[in-house]
Amino acid sequence: PHPLSTQVHTFILHILLLFDLNPVPESSLLKPKVMIAILARNSAHSLPYYMGCIDRLDYPKDRIAIWAATDHNVDNTTAMLREWLRNRQSRYHYVEWRPMEEPRSYMDEWGPKHWAPSRFNHVMKLRQAALKAARERWADYILFVDSDNLLTNPRVLDLMMAENFTLVAPMLDSRSLYSNFWCGITPQGYYKRTPDYQPIREWKRLGCFSVPMVHSTFLLDLRRSATLDMAFHPPHPDYSWAFDDIMVFAFSARQAGVQMYVCNREHYGFLPVPLKAQQSVEEEEESFTHTITEAMIDHNIKPSEFLFTPPKPQDKMGFDEIFLINLKRRLDRRERMLNTMAALGLEATLADAVDGKALNTSHLQALGIEMMPVYKDPYSGRVLTRGEIGCFLSHHFTWKQVVERGLQHVLVLEDDVRFEPRFKRRLQTIMEDVGKAQLNWDLIYVGRKRMQVAQPEVSVEGVDNLVEADYSYWTLGYALSQQGAKKLLAAQPFGKMLPVDEFLPVMFNKHPNAAYMSHFDPRDLRAFSVEPLSLDVFRKPENHSVQKKCACVGLWLKRSATAFGNQKHGTPNNLKTLTINKLAVSECAANLMFMASE
Repeated sequence: PHPLSTQVHTFILHILLLFDLNPVPESSLLKPKVMIAILARNSAHSLPYYMGCIDRLDYPKDRIAIWAATDHNVDNTTAMLREWLRNRQSRYHYVEWRPMEEPRSYMDEWGPKHWAPSRFNHVMKLRQAALKAARERWADYILFVDSDNLLTNPRVLDLMMAENFTLVAPMLDSRSLYSNFWCGITPQGYYKRTPDYQPIREWKRLGCFSVPMVHSTFLLDLRRSATLDMAFHPPHPDYSWAFDDIMVFAFSARQAGVQMYVCNREHYGFLPVPLKAQQSVEEEEESFTHTITEAMIDHNIKPSEFLFTPPKPQDKMGFDEIFLINLKRRLDRRERMLNTMAALGLEATLADAVDGKALNTSHLQALGIEMMPVYKDPYSGRVLTRGEIGCFLSHHFTWKQVVERGLQHVLVLEDDVRFEPRFKRRLQTIMEDVGKAQLNWDLIYVGRKRMQVAQPEVSVEGVDNLVEADYSYWTLGYALSQQGAKKLLAAQPFGKMLPVDEFLPVMFNKHPNAAYMSHFDPRDLRAFSVEPLSLDVFRKPENHSVQKKCACVGLWLKRSATAFGNQKHGTPNNLKTLTINKLAVSECAANLMFMASE
């Protein structure tokens, strides 16, 4: 054969061999196509955070279509939603926009929160239109998410798809037991209480559970043939339940043979507790603000950067200052609290806390600090920690500011608080009533741990929701007067130091340990407490099944043995019995060690 032909033949063989040995790998699959259905009415207060959560979804934007509708608004919802869509529509696969400027209300409704029959009918038609659009656009899934639901888990779409159910809802959290699913349903289609609900809602049972109802936020897999028989409107021919969009759809799913599921394997987001029909848009905004502050505890949620949101006006609720005590190295807490207070419309002054880890013996000697000789932590038997000394100094320096600056009334907050619903309005009302009643007060607890529980505390005449404070732990938050600050400083506590939350009950003469009280005279601090409390501590055990046990048992164990030593000191013992569940103690041990280190 010719040498050239041999070379060509060899070359071709080498090329073929190369391709055989190194096959080209297959490319990855594209993500399923999702349509997100947004129905917003009077949602100007929630849209910035709601759209911020949509922005942060960890899912390719070019695989998402947005279907948005708004109607019957008395606020700026239409303009806000239009602005966000204008700024973001180029990023998404497809956007459909259905605004309706007029009318601003339904003819048969009592107010903006009333669900009149005409409103149910209109919403069902809108949901059906979104479902129809998703089918026409060949979407693989449609996600319905109410305009006040906050999806704080960016992976929620992938996580729900991975569950491989036709209809699935991520369980959403609220401060109450309310969530976006039912575990029971009556023959008439209404909510039915069952023993299955609470263990799921409180994360005592983890997984995905078949339920008769999901609502507010849920994902529908349109690739499943059964979904072709599902509809929001018109209701199924056999439907006889109340005219309600979620009940109509639940019945439709049942008739189509589609089981609803709710999943709680992770934390996915938050929703507000629904208001009553007669409540106002302003009350709805207040309720949603609380939802935001709850979400901020563990999530760095912020308003959408693609939607202009004017800053909320801030004030001091009538106080001369609101002091926020925070360690400089606790930047996470500082950021959370400042964001939370901005959401609440509160103007705070940062008070840099004293870092116990930075204190040494020479520092303590220079300040004249001596620990009270008889003090020992009842839980561990130890003396004061540097952390407790730093905490006391932080509060003490704040008291000094009150006196030196001539401040008449201040609010002192620690950086580990969570705000109860309607915090601002409730506290303002109480302080106004205190002023009207001309109550002579030095300190008013806003958040604390009640330790005297055997007998109710005495209510203050003429002031609703205020009681005379009894023995308490924690200094989460309290109002302090100029007179009260002077009394605390005059006690000269540095030479006989206790933890600050033990010192305060001594000063208002309600500590069960007479040995502690014998070191201070006078003990005439006039102390009261908001009731019910307006603040709680936000650091809870991660295991929600242990949470209540730790709160009721663990925190008692930390120091409450003091209360059981009353008989030695000849003072009344109102805490004679406490049944301790050994399992609960064991479960709480790790959490308590963390708390002690704080």
